[in-house]
Amino acid sequence: MRTHSSPRLAQQLEADGVGKELLVHHLAHVEDVLAAPLVLGNDAHLLIDGPATYRAMFEAIEKARRHVHLETYILESGEQGDRLAGLLAAKRQQGVEVRVLYDSVGSLETPPRYFEGLAAAGIAVCEFNPVNPLKLAGDPRLSLNNRDHRKLLVIDGQVAFTGGINISGVYRAGSFGSKRRVPTRDEGWRDTHVMVRGPVVAQFEELFNDAWRDQRCPAPVVRQAKNRLTEPVGSMAMRLVAADPVSERSELYVALMSALEHARERAWLTYGYFVPDERTLHSLRDAAQRGVDVRLVLPGFSDFWAPFHAGRSHYQDLLGAGVRIFERRDALLHAKTAVIDGVWSSVGSTNLDWRSFVHNFEADVLVLDGVFADEMEELFSLDQSASHEVRLEQWKDRGVRARLLEWLARRWEYFL
Repeated sequence: MRTHSSPRLAQQLEADGVGKELLVHHLAHVEDVLAAPLVLGNDAHLLIDGPATYRAMFEAIEKARRHVHLETYILESGEQGDRLAGLLAAKRQQGVEVRVLYDSVGSLETPPRYFEGLAAAGIAVCEFNPVNPLKLAGDPRLSLNNRDHRKLLVIDGQVAFTGGINISGVYRAGSFGSKRRVPTRDEGWRDTHVMVRGPVVAQFEELFNDAWRDQRCPAPVVRQAKNRLTEPVGSMAMRLVAADPVSERSELYVALMSALEHARERAWLTYGYFVPDERTLHSLRDAAQRGVDVRLVLPGFSDFWAPFHAGRSHYQDLLGAGVRIFERRDALLHAKTAVIDGVWSSVGSTNLDWRSFVHNFEADVLVLDGVFADEMEELFSLDQSASHEVRLEQWKDRGVRARLLEWLARRWEYFL
């Protein structure tokens, strides 16, 4: 099916005015190695930071009529978590099927009574890879080191969300506030999410159901109605890509490396955790050296010192090759996005680090559309304007302490 549909997709994309060289390479080089096919007829709405994302998610939940499926790494109690719980309980009272899958490690600090309250409201609740080893039952999919880092919300098979935003108090405020605000690790995180509609939502539903089944989660409280076919709602071509450490695949990694290697004009990447492997470094350096405008917006501080300094240990190599690096120092950067050649975009949960590539279950949506890429480039420019550019000569003069931390972190980068 995928091979048969590729020429038709290429013709349609070209007819829509986005038939650029990168799209041809995408269809030719990665179409057969990604599980979900590229589908047409979708629409996407970019969401910046927590407040806007929660508004959109909660409004969509309030409109649910059949089911609400949530999969997240961190599910905290507190203002946003409690509001979410209230909404989900209300929908359950209306007969809507509600399932919640949360990561055991990511949600370790959430009081058990929070999840007990969800279950008492009739919500199907499931813990991903429990910390308790007695619950792992020797199944390789239930490894303690393999974490569910996905952030998925699927409603009625019609609308879906993904990106970098968890249900957490760190997103209570936006990140583009006063420049006089002191950076904090506890609120105002800079992150990106996306809301999508159209046939691609079926891929979100399928990925959620696969995880629910593989984790041996309880059967839904309400028998789920068969999904209706989602009609086209826009012109965007999309696919959902996933990382699955058990099958040793990271589809975003494959797709992003191919996009970088075939980029001709510009490649602008924003990542909250940056601990690149050798192929990523090579792809970035090579693109810059062949004249591509390669820019990275990375964090200027982090909630975890090791990946922050491990990433910085590669700055001199990248800067020397012509890659431009910007650090956002006025808010903790947590986004995971890329936009390449004004047509290829990704938004999701995958970081450019070994943990995302090797150990985590992840999900990202790829969008092949010029209008959406324009929005992504505008957002990148906003982040760049709020960031400090790191220049090679200044970087060479950094202190001994910084170099020591980089050296120490580099020794452990595979585990970060």
